[in-house]
Amino acid sequence: MEITVAIDAMGGDHGVHVTVPAALSYVKRDPEVNIVLVGLSDVIEAELKQHDVPAGTRLRVHHATEVIAMDDAPSIAMRNKKDSSMRIAVNLVKSGEANACISAGNTGALMAISRFVLKMLPGIERPAIATTLPTMRGHTCVLDLGANVDCTAEHLLQFGIMGAMLVSAVDHKLSPTVGLLNIGEEATKGNDMVKNAAELLRRSHLNFFGNVEGDDIYKGTTDVVVCDGFVGNVALKTSEGLAQMLGTFLRQEFQRNPLTRLAGLIALPVLKAFKHRVDHRHYNGASLLGLRGIVIKSHGSADRTAFQFAVERAVEEVRNGVLHRISEQMTLLAEEVA
Repeated sequence: MEITVAIDAMGGDHGVHVTVPAALSYVKRDPEVNIVLVGLSDVIEAELKQHDVPAGTRLRVHHATEVIAMDDAPSIAMRNKKDSSMRIAVNLVKSGEANACISAGNTGALMAISRFVLKMLPGIERPAIATTLPTMRGHTCVLDLGANVDCTAEHLLQFGIMGAMLVSAVDHKLSPTVGLLNIGEEATKGNDMVKNAAELLRRSHLNFFGNVEGDDIYKGTTDVVVCDGFVGNVALKTSEGLAQMLGTFLRQEFQRNPLTRLAGLIALPVLKAFKHRVDHRHYNGASLLGLRGIVIKSHGSADRTAFQFAVERAVEEVRNGVLHRISEQMTLLAEEVA
Protein backbone atom coordinates (compact mmCIF):
# COMPACT_ATOMS: atom_id res chain seq x y z
CA MET A 1 0.00 0.00 0.00
CA GLU A 2 1.61 3.23 -1.16
CA ILE A 3 1.20 6.09 1.30
CA THR A 4 2.01 9.78 0.86
CA VAL A 5 2.63 11.97 3.90
CA ALA A 6 2.78 15.77 3.73
CA ILE A 7 5.14 17.35 6.28
CA ASP A 8 5.10 20.97 7.37
CA ALA A 9 8.87 21.21 7.09
CA MET A 10 9.05 24.68 8.66
CA GLY A 11 7.12 23.90 11.86
CA GLY A 12 8.53 23.42 15.35
CA ASP A 13 11.44 24.81 17.29
CA HIS A 14 14.05 23.40 14.89
CA GLY A 15 12.27 23.45 11.51
CA VAL A 16 14.08 21.85 8.56
CA HIS A 17 17.03 20.76 10.74
CA VAL A 18 14.70 18.14 12.25
CA THR A 19 11.93 17.56 9.71
CA VAL A 20 14.15 17.00 6.65
CA PRO A 21 16.62 14.48 8.15
CA ALA A 22 13.73 12.68 9.88
CA ALA A 23 11.93 12.38 6.52
CA LEU A 24 15.11 11.12 4.84
CA SER A 25 15.53 8.43 7.49
CA TYR A 26 11.90 7.35 7.32
CA VAL A 27 11.71 6.88 3.54
CA LYS A 28 14.76 4.64 3.80
CA ARG A 29 12.98 2.52 6.42
CA ASP A 30 9.63 2.16 4.66
CA PRO A 31 9.67 1.66 0.86
CA GLU A 32 5.88 2.13 0.64
CA VAL A 33 5.96 5.69 1.98
CA ASN A 34 6.45 8.87 -0.05
CA ILE A 35 6.95 12.23 1.65
CA VAL A 36 6.16 15.77 0.50
CA LEU A 37 8.21 18.43 2.31
CA VAL A 38 6.17 21.63 2.37
CA GLY A 39 7.83 24.98 3.01
CA LEU A 40 10.31 27.53 1.72
CA SER A 41 11.86 25.53 -1.12
CA ASP A 42 15.28 27.19 -0.99
CA VAL A 43 15.59 26.45 2.74
CA ILE A 44 14.46 22.82 2.33
CA GLU A 45 16.74 22.22 -0.65
CA ALA A 46 19.69 23.72 1.23
CA GLU A 47 19.08 21.25 4.06
CA LEU A 48 18.80 18.35 1.59
CA LYS A 49 22.11 19.45 0.10
CA GLN A 50 23.68 19.29 3.56
CA HIS A 51 22.75 15.59 3.60
CA ASP A 52 23.92 15.14 0.03
CA VAL A 53 20.47 13.97 -1.07
CA PRO A 54 18.54 15.63 -3.92
CA ALA A 55 14.76 15.75 -4.00
CA GLY A 56 13.27 12.86 -5.94
CA THR A 57 10.11 10.87 -6.57
CA ARG A 58 9.74 9.53 -3.03
CA LEU A 59 10.84 12.74 -1.35
CA ARG A 60 9.71 15.88 -3.11
CA VAL A 61 9.50 19.56 -2.19
CA HIS A 62 6.29 21.61 -2.37
CA HIS A 63 6.93 25.35 -2.16
CA ALA A 64 5.14 27.60 0.33
CA THR A 65 5.74 31.32 0.65
CA GLU A 66 4.70 31.75 4.30
CA VAL A 67 5.44 30.24 7.70
CA ILE A 68 3.15 30.24 10.74
CA ALA A 69 5.05 31.31 13.85
CA MET A 70 4.57 29.54 17.18
CA ASP A 71 3.05 32.71 18.68
CA ASP A 72 0.69 33.52 15.81
CA ALA A 73 -2.96 33.69 16.83
CA PRO A 74 -4.92 30.83 15.18
CA SER A 75 -7.43 33.25 13.64
CA ILE A 76 -4.67 35.40 12.14
CA ALA A 77 -2.79 32.34 10.87
CA MET A 78 -5.92 31.02 9.17
CA ARG A 79 -7.03 34.30 7.59
CA ASN A 80 -3.73 35.95 6.68
CA LYS A 81 -1.38 33.05 5.93
CA LYS A 82 -3.21 30.99 3.35
CA ASP A 83 0.04 30.05 1.59
CA SER A 84 1.77 28.86 4.76
CA SER A 85 3.55 25.51 4.90
CA MET A 86 1.02 24.29 7.47
CA ARG A 87 -2.03 25.30 5.41
CA ILE A 88 -0.65 23.74 2.21
CA ALA A 89 0.19 20.47 4.01
CA VAL A 90 -3.43 20.24 5.20
CA ASN A 91 -4.68 21.21 1.74
CA LEU A 92 -2.76 18.29 0.24
CA VAL A 93 -4.74 15.93 2.48
CA LYS A 94 -7.99 17.65 1.46
CA SER A 95 -7.17 17.27 -2.26
CA GLY A 96 -6.15 13.63 -1.85
CA GLU A 97 -2.55 14.27 -2.90
CA ALA A 98 -1.48 13.16 0.58
CA ASN A 99 -2.98 10.56 2.90
CA ALA A 100 -1.90 12.36 6.07
CA CYS A 101 -0.04 15.47 7.22
CA ILE A 102 2.27 16.23 10.14
CA SER A 103 3.28 19.49 11.76
CA ALA A 104 5.36 20.41 14.79
CA GLY A 105 4.10 23.98 14.56
CA ASN A 106 1.52 26.09 16.36
CA THR A 107 -1.08 23.69 17.85
CA GLY A 108 -3.96 26.17 17.88
CA ALA A 109 -3.33 27.15 14.28
CA LEU A 110 -3.07 23.51 13.18
CA MET A 111 -6.35 22.65 14.87
CA ALA A 112 -8.16 25.68 13.43
CA ILE A 113 -6.82 25.18 9.90
CA SER A 114 -7.45 21.42 9.91
CA ARG A 115 -11.02 21.85 11.10
CA PHE A 116 -11.72 24.60 8.57
CA VAL A 117 -10.15 22.82 5.59
CA LEU A 118 -10.97 19.16 6.26
CA LYS A 119 -14.28 19.51 8.17
CA MET A 120 -15.59 16.94 10.65
CA LEU A 121 -16.53 13.31 10.13
CA PRO A 122 -20.31 12.68 10.17
CA GLY A 123 -21.58 12.44 13.73
CA ILE A 124 -18.49 14.04 15.29
CA GLU A 125 -19.11 17.52 16.64
CA ARG A 126 -15.60 18.40 17.79
CA PRO A 127 -12.07 17.14 17.11
CA ALA A 128 -10.01 15.77 19.98
CA ILE A 129 -6.27 15.58 20.58
CA ALA A 130 -5.23 12.03 21.43
CA THR A 131 -1.82 10.76 22.39
CA THR A 132 -0.23 7.58 23.71
CA LEU A 133 1.35 7.49 27.17
CA PRO A 134 3.55 4.76 28.67
CA THR A 135 2.09 2.63 31.46
CA MET A 136 3.13 -0.25 33.69
CA ARG A 137 1.32 -2.57 31.28
CA GLY A 138 2.46 -1.03 27.99
CA HIS A 139 0.70 2.14 26.90
CA THR A 140 -2.69 3.82 26.89
CA CYS A 141 -4.46 6.36 24.67
CA VAL A 142 -5.66 9.55 26.38
CA LEU A 143 -8.02 12.12 24.89
CA ASP A 144 -8.88 15.01 24.82
CA LEU A 145 -5.64 16.79 25.69
CA GLY A 146 -6.59 20.38 25.09
CA ALA A 147 -8.70 20.87 21.98
CA ASN A 148 -11.95 21.31 23.93
CA VAL A 149 -12.03 23.07 27.28
CA ASP A 150 -15.81 22.83 27.65
CA CYS A 151 -17.45 19.54 26.70
CA THR A 152 -20.84 17.89 26.88
CA ALA A 153 -21.52 14.29 27.80
CA GLU A 154 -22.14 13.57 24.11
CA HIS A 155 -18.70 14.92 23.24
CA LEU A 156 -17.06 12.55 25.74
CA LEU A 157 -18.98 9.65 24.21
CA GLN A 158 -17.64 10.62 20.78
CA PHE A 159 -14.12 10.88 22.21
CA GLY A 160 -14.52 7.37 23.62
CA ILE A 161 -15.54 6.01 20.23
CA MET A 162 -12.65 7.73 18.45
CA GLY A 163 -10.10 6.62 21.02
CA ALA A 164 -11.33 3.03 20.96
CA MET A 165 -11.19 2.88 17.17
CA LEU A 166 -7.69 4.35 17.15
CA VAL A 167 -6.43 1.74 19.61
CA SER A 168 -8.33 -1.04 17.83
CA ALA A 169 -6.71 -0.11 14.52
CA VAL A 170 -3.15 0.69 15.56
CA ASP A 171 -2.73 -1.78 18.44
CA HIS A 172 -4.93 -4.46 16.82
CA LYS A 173 -7.13 -4.88 19.89
CA LEU A 174 -10.58 -6.21 19.06
CA SER A 175 -12.41 -4.60 21.99
CA PRO A 176 -10.23 -2.07 23.83
CA THR A 177 -11.36 -1.02 27.29
CA VAL A 178 -12.46 2.59 27.78
CA GLY A 179 -12.25 4.44 31.09
CA LEU A 180 -13.73 7.82 32.01
CA LEU A 181 -11.35 10.02 34.00
CA ASN A 182 -13.02 11.07 37.24
CA ILE A 183 -12.28 11.98 40.86
CA GLY A 184 -13.34 8.54 42.02
CA GLU A 185 -14.34 5.11 40.77
CA GLU A 186 -17.84 5.25 42.20
CA ALA A 187 -20.73 6.07 39.86
CA THR A 188 -21.87 8.81 42.23
CA LYS A 189 -18.60 10.76 41.89
CA GLY A 190 -17.96 13.68 39.53
CA ASN A 191 -19.97 16.58 38.15
CA ASP A 192 -23.20 16.18 36.20
CA MET A 193 -21.44 16.24 32.83
CA VAL A 194 -19.14 13.36 33.77
CA LYS A 195 -22.00 11.37 35.34
CA ASN A 196 -24.09 11.79 32.18
CA ALA A 197 -21.11 10.81 30.03
CA ALA A 198 -20.61 7.66 32.10
CA GLU A 199 -24.23 6.70 31.50
CA LEU A 200 -23.91 7.25 27.74
CA LEU A 201 -20.69 5.23 27.62
CA ARG A 202 -22.29 2.47 29.70
CA ARG A 203 -25.21 2.23 27.27
CA SER A 204 -22.97 2.29 24.18
CA HIS A 205 -21.47 -0.67 22.33
CA LEU A 206 -18.01 0.22 23.67
CA ASN A 207 -16.17 -1.95 26.19
CA PHE A 208 -16.69 0.59 28.96
CA PHE A 209 -14.67 -0.16 32.10
CA GLY A 210 -16.17 2.61 34.21
CA ASN A 211 -14.65 5.56 36.02
CA VAL A 212 -10.89 5.69 36.43
CA GLU A 213 -8.73 8.01 38.51
CA GLY A 214 -5.54 9.86 37.59
CA ASP A 215 -3.21 7.12 38.81
CA ASP A 216 -5.02 4.59 36.58
CA ILE A 217 -3.51 6.29 33.52
CA TYR A 218 -0.01 5.07 34.35
CA LYS A 219 -1.19 1.82 35.89
CA GLY A 220 -2.58 0.99 32.45
CA THR A 221 -5.98 0.10 33.88
CA THR A 222 -7.71 0.76 30.54
CA ASP A 223 -6.63 0.98 26.91
CA VAL A 224 -8.35 4.36 26.47
CA VAL A 225 -8.86 7.18 28.97
CA VAL A 226 -11.48 9.81 28.13
CA CYS A 227 -11.69 13.32 29.58
CA ASP A 228 -12.39 16.90 28.56
CA GLY A 229 -9.54 19.00 27.17
CA PHE A 230 -9.11 21.10 30.31
CA VAL A 231 -8.56 18.09 32.58
CA GLY A 232 -6.54 16.23 29.97
CA ASN A 233 -4.14 19.08 29.32
CA VAL A 234 -3.56 19.69 33.04
CA ALA A 235 -2.92 15.96 33.59
CA LEU A 236 -0.47 15.83 30.68
CA LYS A 237 1.49 18.95 31.66
CA THR A 238 1.60 17.80 35.30
CA SER A 239 3.02 14.46 34.18
CA GLU A 240 5.66 16.17 32.02
CA GLY A 241 6.67 18.43 34.91
CA LEU A 242 6.90 15.50 37.32
CA ALA A 243 9.07 13.54 34.90
CA GLN A 244 11.43 16.50 34.49
CA MET A 245 11.65 16.99 38.25
CA LEU A 246 12.43 13.33 38.95
CA GLY A 247 15.09 13.30 36.23
CA THR A 248 16.72 16.41 37.70
CA PHE A 249 16.62 15.01 41.25
CA LEU A 250 18.18 11.73 40.07
CA ARG A 251 21.06 13.50 38.31
CA GLN A 252 21.66 15.73 41.33
CA GLU A 253 21.84 12.77 43.70
CA PHE A 254 24.31 10.84 41.52
CA GLN A 255 26.53 13.94 41.25
CA ARG A 256 26.47 14.76 44.97
CA ASN A 257 29.93 13.34 45.82
CA PRO A 258 32.59 10.91 44.48
CA LEU A 259 30.85 7.93 46.07
CA THR A 260 27.48 8.68 44.46
CA ARG A 261 29.20 9.30 41.11
CA LEU A 262 30.79 5.85 41.37
CA ALA A 263 27.37 4.39 42.21
CA GLY A 264 26.05 6.13 39.10
CA LEU A 265 28.69 4.46 36.94
CA ILE A 266 27.79 1.05 38.37
CA ALA A 267 24.08 1.71 37.81
CA LEU A 268 24.61 3.09 34.29
CA PRO A 269 23.23 0.02 32.42
CA VAL A 270 20.07 0.10 34.55
CA LEU A 271 19.69 3.86 34.10
CA LYS A 272 20.09 3.56 30.32
CA ALA A 273 17.47 0.79 30.18
CA PHE A 274 15.11 2.89 32.31
CA LYS A 275 15.66 5.95 30.11
CA HIS A 276 14.89 3.93 26.98
CA ARG A 277 11.75 2.48 28.54
CA VAL A 278 10.26 5.88 29.38
CA ASP A 279 11.77 7.82 26.46
CA HIS A 280 9.11 10.41 25.59
CA ARG A 281 10.35 10.52 21.99
CA HIS A 282 8.81 7.08 21.39
CA TYR A 283 5.38 8.55 22.12
CA ASN A 284 5.67 11.69 19.99
CA GLY A 285 2.79 12.41 17.66
CA ALA A 286 -0.69 13.39 18.85
CA SER A 287 -3.64 12.56 16.61
CA LEU A 288 -6.26 15.20 15.77
CA LEU A 289 -9.21 12.82 15.71
CA GLY A 290 -12.63 13.49 14.25
CA LEU A 291 -11.49 15.22 11.06
CA ARG A 292 -12.07 14.02 7.49
CA GLY A 293 -8.36 13.41 7.17
CA ILE A 294 -5.39 12.28 9.25
CA VAL A 295 -3.48 15.08 10.94
CA ILE A 296 -0.67 14.47 13.42
CA LYS A 297 0.77 17.10 15.77
CA SER A 298 4.41 16.56 16.69
CA HIS A 299 5.86 18.15 19.80
CA GLY A 300 7.44 21.48 18.92
CA SER A 301 10.77 20.55 20.53
CA ALA A 302 10.94 17.11 18.90
CA ASP A 303 14.32 15.93 17.67
CA ARG A 304 14.89 13.76 14.60
CA THR A 305 14.13 10.51 16.40
CA ALA A 306 10.93 11.87 17.95
CA PHE A 307 9.72 13.30 14.64
CA GLN A 308 10.19 9.92 12.95
CA PHE A 309 7.79 8.43 15.50
CA ALA A 310 5.23 11.10 14.53
CA VAL A 311 5.63 10.05 10.89
CA GLU A 312 5.22 6.43 11.91
CA ARG A 313 1.98 7.23 13.75
CA ALA A 314 0.57 8.94 10.66
CA VAL A 315 1.50 5.98 8.47
CA GLU A 316 -0.03 3.48 10.92
CA GLU A 317 -3.31 5.39 11.02
CA VAL A 318 -3.52 5.42 7.22
CA ARG A 319 -2.45 1.81 6.87
CA ASN A 320 -4.97 0.58 9.44
CA GLY A 321 -7.95 2.63 8.25
CA VAL A 322 -8.59 4.71 11.37
CA LEU A 323 -10.93 7.15 9.59
CA HIS A 324 -13.05 4.33 8.16
CA ARG A 325 -13.32 2.64 11.56
CA ILE A 326 -14.45 5.83 13.29
CA SER A 327 -17.02 6.51 10.55
CA GLU A 328 -18.40 2.98 10.87
CA GLN A 329 -18.82 3.31 14.62
CA MET A 330 -20.52 6.70 14.33
CA THR A 331 -22.97 5.19 11.84
CA LEU A 332 -23.64 2.39 14.32
CA LEU A 333 -24.20 4.91 17.10
CA ALA A 334 -26.68 6.86 14.95
CA GLU A 335 -28.62 3.66 14.26
CA GLU A 336 -28.71 2.83 17.98
CA VAL A 337 -30.07 6.31 18.83
CA ALA A 338 -32.66 6.07 16.05
